[in-house]
Amino acid sequence: MRHRISGRRLNRTPSHRKAMIRNMVTSLILHEKIKTTDQKAKELRIVAEKLVTLAKRGDLHARRQALRVIRDISAMKKLFDDYAIRFSTRPGGYTRITKIGFRAGDNAKMAIIEYLPLEEKLVEKSAQKSRRRVASKKTPAKSTATKVSTTKEVSADKTVVTDDKNE
Repeated sequence: MRHRISGRRLNRTPSHRKAMIRNMVTSLILHEKIKTTDQKAKELRIVAEKLVTLAKRGDLHARRQALRVIRDISAMKKLFDDYAIRFSTRPGGYTRITKIGFRAGDNAKMAIIEYLPLEEKLVEKSAQKSRRRVASKKTPAKSTATKVSTTKEVSADKTVVTDDKNE
């Protein structure tokens, strides 16, 4: 039984599997979309999303951790410059796997894995939130304890009518 064993073996030795995932994630970063088998895409998604999370951090330690996986400088530059900005407001789920059918020859399930495009809605929402935060910090908050009106009127039947909302 495979209890608590993570990852797929993909019929490869550990060193071959590690090298294959490194090459695939580098290609995914450079080309933004690659075509592979469904199981490889699912395994690749784990590594690709962790790298985007490192890129969003953006510090030196994150760069060195990403360099352990990606050995291509142009891929590193694209990851930390483009993808970190593109997914800065997104809390996760940076990739999409689309199943495209079966491969002719061995009938393997094929899929396309790609990074999600920049969504204008998310950019607009984050801009609006930042504007709200800046506006709320600049204007002082109004005190809720101020009285609106303190006039009391006595009507003809001797009942007291107040305009005060705080009482």
